[in-house]
Amino acid sequence: MCIKLPPLIADFVQAKNSHDIEAVAACFADNAVVHDEGQEIRGVKAIREWNKKTNEKYQDTLAVTDLVEGGNETILTAQVSGNFEGSPVPIEFHFTINSGKITILSIRLNGD
Repeated sequence: MCIKLPPLIADFVQAKNSHDIEAVAACFADNAVVHDEGQEIRGVKAIREWNKKTNEKYQDTLAVTDLVEGGNETILTAQVSGNFEGSPVPIEFHFTINSGKITILSIRLNGD
């Protein structure tokens, strides 16, 4: 399935799949917030460190399966494969984007 992604989200997915920490960080606004695994990560420096740790821990990659845009949120669903029990799993990435940067990213199991 070929899903046309908005450029910023396409950049995020490509950077995530190539484990490019700097390119992932470049997708975020300076004061961005990420919600993942019960954590709240604030600011680009902390997001860079979070991404580095998750890359090392999970070695995860995303295969996009769906994209829904509406209101001020874009929801990308992907099969996430990596070094974790149950891999692959469907994960939803809830993006809020302002001025060409991700300001909020909430990562959830599909359906949560």
